Amino acid sequence: MINQSVCFRKVSVLVLAISVAACDGQNNSATDAAVSRAGQLDFGGNIRLTGSGASFPAPLYQTWFQSLNRQNKNLQISYQSTGSGAGVEQFTQGIVDFGASDVAMTDKELQKVPQDRGVLMLPMTAGKIVLGYNLPGVEQLKLSRQNYTDIFLGKIKTWNDPKIAATNPGVNLPNQPIIPVSRSDGSGTTGIFTKHLSAVSPEWKSKVGEGKTVNWPVGVGAKGNEGVTAQVLQTQGAIGYVEYGYAKQNNLKFAVLENKSGNFVEANEQSGAKTLEAVTLPANLRAFIEDPQGADSYPIVTYSWMLMNKKYSDPAKAKAIEAMIEYGLTEGQKIAPELGYVPLPQNVAQKVAAAADGISPDFQMAVGTNNDPSASK
Repeated sequence: MINQSVCFRKVSVLVLAISVAACDGQNNSATDAAVSRAGQLDFGGNIRLTGSGASFPAPLYQTWFQSLNRQNKNLQISYQSTGSGAGVEQFTQGIVDFGASDVAMTDKELQKVPQDRGVLMLPMTAGKIVLGYNLPGVEQLKLSRQNYTDIFLGKIKTWNDPKIAATNPGVNLPNQPIIPVSRSDGSGTTGIFTKHLSAVSPEWKSKVGEGKTVNWPVGVGAKGNEGVTAQVLQTQGAIGYVEYGYAKQNNLKFAVLENKSGNFVEANEQSGAKTLEAVTLPANLRAFIEDPQGADSYPIVTYSWMLMNKKYSDPAKAKAIEAMIEYGLTEGQKIAPELGYVPLPQNVAQKVAAAADGISPDFQMAVGTNNDPSASK
């Protein structure tokens, strides 16, 4: 029998499903193998992975992990939606096995991770940030780049302001105060939104700037995408920035936004994919999409990264991490659209798979190198 561990070691994570079938001498499809592979792997006992970080991808990640947990009772993965800032911090301190952030770690943040562990930043999904609003009777709202920047600067204070009315002819906008809602916690979603606003508006860049936390000129705060969504739903006249999936799942209305080409574009799977097509992901997988090109591109789209160690002291955890990544890149991408996320372009998934091969110990070390067939299953 071919040693299955050797076969695993020589291929990328993305094609592990195919390699399992080849090593076993079976004719299972790659899809079937991808679904069942976690159950085929022997971790040498029960293994538990913990992660925390961005609330942006939390509904997707938690769905992935619940599926993996059901498929393999020996593997339990839990993920806490704590915000990108907390996720980076807990990952850096080694409190969790993996972190998640909607903003790629900076060089300064990377330097804080102990060198004996190292860092891999893997974009595992992508999504759109929408401006959800609560205006009864207003079923569609168009906001220009200047409009939504001025709202969060506090320069546009009421919904029937002439600047908003100009982009919404025929819409009965109420004479009601605008209540901007922002994140109160360290947030990658905030980092993405403020990076976009800084690219769109020199005034925003000079007065407020960008980051996971900023001093908001106006409005109220709430914790997590969950909190902002709830606050907007409960507050008439409110507007807040949230991940598209949260708006979709909670029936929160969101504005159609003007993009760099001057077109008003609705957030959907197609417009999000158009944005990613306009972006070239570099070798280090760290890309910032401040203000995308493209006539049909939605203006606020981001990748969301999982943060992994290059080296894990526990071989079983290294193997479990790779199984988790493989599932996310295969079956996980198929369910992304129904939850409001943008599937990774194929070339990006291939780059992520190749980068994940750098995780050590590799499968040979994790499974063992003896010739006992039972040790390689």
